[in-house]
Amino acid sequence: MQASDVSRAVAAATSIAAGCNLPVDGASVVHDSNRVAVHLSPCDVLARVAHAGRGVPELEVEVARQLAESEGCPVGALDPRVAPGVHRRDGFAVTLWTYHGPRAPRKLSPADYANALLGLHAGMRRVDVTAPHFTDRVAEARHLVSSRGRTPALAGADRELLTHTLRRLLGTIRARGAAEQLLHGEPHPGNLLDTQAGPLFIDLETCCRGPIEFDLAHAPVEVGDRYPNVDPALLQDCRGLALAMVAAWRWDRDDEFPNGRREGQRLLGALRQGPPWTALDA
Repeated sequence: MQASDVSRAVAAATSIAAGCNLPVDGASVVHDSNRVAVHLSPCDVLARVAHAGRGVPELEVEVARQLAESEGCPVGALDPRVAPGVHRRDGFAVTLWTYHGPRAPRKLSPADYANALLGLHAGMRRVDVTAPHFTDRVAEARHLVSSRGRTPALAGADRELLTHTLRRLLGTIRARGAAEQLLHGEPHPGNLLDTQAGPLFIDLETCCRGPIEFDLAHAPVEVGDRYPNVDPALLQDCRGLALAMVAAWRWDRDDEFPNGRREGQRLLGALRQGPPWTALDA
């Protein structure tokens, strides 16, 4: 978020938590990009704050609510002291989650990562929600690339590369006719917390329906190697598609991802190298 908006976002989160009878004496920003995450103390709540009208926080809350009923599902939970829902104040949408403090740094093994994603997918097969299809997210990326007003800094050759890659890979993925289910949408390492309770996935607002390979395309390569019954060719296509989609978002004039333009250049470089496609975190 813009610096001028962050203080307002923190104030909105603090006010909402206090209105829910949660004790709040302090607030610290733990993450700031297109959405701000604020740790509220001493109530130990993680407030996630976004500009109202961006994203669909109601979907995230409903998926999290239903996943909480799946015992052992590795997912971050809504704060149990507050009724599930989206709170709005001062132009922001705020959701309240259980806070998990930092633990001693360690590298989560690919096997543990894959098992956590396998457990999440199992829980998601029991969730009953209306969610977008992964092709809807691809369509959003294609719209950005085709709109010079939305991506004014994207060079002509790079625009052509993204246009061609998105169209071609979407076509090949759809032609494979793979089985589909509800997915996380972006289960990359930044959306996986290593907590005392084990690995937990967060940021469910990107949920969509599609083949599991679309989710695995956002995880490290070693995770895909350990996930059972994966179609290697489909996973390769999904990795290329994910690179192109995220590259498109980084060139959005309204993108607030830290160092987003540099990240966009890196992703374009990976696409120019062609298959086999690298993972997003490589």
